[in-house]
Formats: sequence, structure tokens, C-alpha cells
Amino acid sequence: MASFPDKVDSSDVYSCLIFDIKRYAINDGPGIRTTVFMKGCPLSCIWCHNPESRSPDVQKMYSTAKCIGCEQCIKICPEHACTLTSDGIITYIDRCIVCGQCAESCPTKATEMSGRPETVQSLMEILEKEVLIFDQSGGGVTFSGGEPLMCSDILIQLLDACGKKGIHRTVDTSGYAETETILNVAKRVDLFLYDLKIMDSIMHKKYTGVDNEIILHNLKALAEVGANITIRIPLIKGINDDPKNIEDSAVFIARLAGDIKGVDLLPHHNIADNKHKKLGQDHTSQTMVAPDQERQEQIIAQFEAYGIQAKIH
Repeated sequence: MASFPDKVDSSDVYSCLIFDIKRYAINDGPGIRTTVFMKGCPLSCIWCHNPESRSPDVQKMYSTAKCIGCEQCIKICPEHACTLTSDGIITYIDRCIVCGQCAESCPTKATEMSGRPETVQSLMEILEKEVLIFDQSGGGVTFSGGEPLMCSDILIQLLDACGKKGIHRTVDTSGYAETETILNVAKRVDLFLYDLKIMDSIMHKKYTGVDNEIILHNLKALAEVGANITIRIPLIKGINDDPKNIEDSAVFIARLAGDIKGVDLLPHHNIADNKHKKLGQDHTSQTMVAPDQERQEQIIAQFEAYGIQAKIH
């Protein structure tokens, strides 16, 4: 049985942090959507596009390129955790209390805080302003992350509130959660965007930090209760684009109960390197690339051989 990290305690309405809210999203479900990104993820995929989503805590992000050396952050920091060097502002992590005063004082937004508390009420006020756009476009709200199931208590409150307003509800998930949790959430969801990364459990753990047994089990469980599911597969050359992994994926999906609507293939692109730099993390994904167009077409054909409609997303 998988060992899950502690869930975020949602008994406090402020306990689940949001690191972004994207309006007019068109790639996170049908129609025009508002995507709410929750902090905290039990996976550590090496290709993750949102490394700021992994920690459930507030994080400081700093961009040297935006910094003008005004030293406002140094002057205002109550812990004297910031200093100006030839490489820009350096933060002494052992002193920093992540209070955010440096970010508030920064005139160029070189320093930002990733993660802010939102209540169910405040999020619903944002979403309710978009209802007309949702209705006209067939859109709605998508809860993403990170892993929104780590904040299942507050997620369920949000899903119930959206349901009362007739807002279409999508949850974008890795599926790495207790089965009871995901089935409870499924009662309130119109669509799951479900990540299927690598079929081999050992390789899955190598590249994501966790094995995939519970992920596959939960996908089966959702299919068996008739959940509406679109499977999403990231494509990274040399990691999961090999014929065997694609074949194993197609066989698994073809055997699922119900009517899987399709598979979205997501070719990798290097957009996270700058975020890692802002977080002060030593990371590069430059060696990771998407398979070329010819291989992408071959992958689509592999799925079609099993009656599965796959498309590049």
C-alpha cells in the first residue's frame, strides 16, 4: 500500500494555499475555464512544469533579471535575512520566516511569494464573476496543482459550492491519493483530467519519486464507477515515449471499464527552468525534450490500434 504524505489540515479555511489562478484557460477542460492551482504535491516529477507547486508551504521566489538593486527588501526584512551581492539579492534561509514583506516592498516584483491563503468564500466570489463566460463557452472551473486531492476537505467544499451554482467542475490529478478520497471527490466532479505518466512501477518511482500501483488502482476504480475521465500523458523523449510504454499504456486504457473519452498527449517543453532558478534550486531540464513529430504520429497510431483516440494537446 502506498504511503501518503499528511493531508493539508483543512479544518482551518485558510489551510490550503493557492499559488495561481488562471482565467480564460482553454487547455484544462472544455470551454473557457478558470484554473485554480493548489500548492502541495506528493510527486516530484523531474519534468514538472510547476516546481513551485510541490511544497504545501509559502515559498519565496526571486528573479535576478528583474532586480534593480534598490535594497528595499533589505531595509524592510525584520529578520535581516536579505543581503545584496554581485549576484543579486541573497536570502539566508535559516533566518527567513517567509513573512512576505520583502515581496510587498519590491517595486519590480523581482521578489514574489508563491502561495497565498484563500477561503472557499473568496474563491467562489472570483468564480461567480466568470459564470456568464462559463455558460456561453461550455466552460467552468478546473482545480489543479500541485495535487488538489492533498487538500481534499477544502476541495470538496469548493466542488459542492460550484455544484450549487451550476459551474462545471474539473479536477486535474495525478491520482496519487487514498481510494476513498478520490471516490468521494468523484461524486462531485464532472470531469477528471488524469495523469498517466509511466506504466512500469520502478521507472515511475525513478522519475516521479513514487510508484504507480495506487495511481493505476484509482484509475480503475474511477472507471468502474462511471467517472468522466480524460487521460493525459506527458511525452518525454527517452523516458516514456518508447514503444513498450506506449503499448502497455494502450492495453491498460483499453481494458478500463466505461467509456474513456480519449487520451491527450502532452509533448514536453522546458518552461520550468526559470522557476527553479527563482526558487534557488539547482535544476535543469535542458536534456529533456519532446519526441519528434514522426514519433508523436507513431504514438497516436499505437493508441488507434486499440480503438483509443489520442491527440496532441
